[in-house]
Amino acid sequence: MSTLEIKNLHVSVNTEDGAKEILRGVDLTVNSGEVHAIMGPNGSGKSTLAYSIAGHPKYTVTDGEVLLDGENILELSVDERARAGLFLAMQYPVEVPGVSVANFLRTAKTAIDGEAPKLRTWVKDVNAALERVTLDPTFAQRSVNEGFSGGEKKRHEIAQLELLNPKFAVLDETDSGLDIDALRVVSEGVNRYTDQGDRGVLLITHYTRILQYIKPDFVHVFVAGRLAESGGRELADQLEAEGYDKYVKAAV
Repeated sequence: MSTLEIKNLHVSVNTEDGAKEILRGVDLTVNSGEVHAIMGPNGSGKSTLAYSIAGHPKYTVTDGEVLLDGENILELSVDERARAGLFLAMQYPVEVPGVSVANFLRTAKTAIDGEAPKLRTWVKDVNAALERVTLDPTFAQRSVNEGFSGGEKKRHEIAQLELLNPKFAVLDETDSGLDIDALRVVSEGVNRYTDQGDRGVLLITHYTRILQYIKPDFVHVFVAGRLAESGGRELADQLEAEGYDKYVKAAV
């Protein structure tokens, strides 16, 4: 069993007025086989948590640790974190003109595994992964995210998740901008990943609609850079009914 442990994580970002603390002591443990949903209002630090775990240079960790199977990944480069078993699905995937989806996926797989996958087998694997997220095989020849719809970008990220098969996936608002059909396809992909039984997910979302398809083991309320409350699936239902107001007022 693998474990992703976030311990007393403090993160700041530089602004025109100097450094601003965004995360103010986050403690959270995700074990393999678990799905943790993080919910909270805009500006609460949810995406900062995701990018800090992944190693985005914009964010400065001022205290705390992020341990993947006991190793502090904050001391690793972004690519080393990926090889250690970490995956980030971004809220706004970037365009990479001139780099085809096929080349991008094979390069990523080679970097993570340390050797290139056999080409014939890999092409079959890629086509199967694209088919599972309802993307045509010709999609592999397009430049990464260039001209993609919002739904295509998110489905492409789920295909990446399945092909790279990390220990832990951090999904930053994977449901953002999706229509109901794309939401179902993306959710089914996440469920295929978690059905392996030894994979963990940290799912960041504003809304409960994706939790109708992906059943979390734990739900956490994130407000003002801290975890304000944790519970089971019923906590998401409570948030849907009551909103975040009481947590925001308590954090002031």
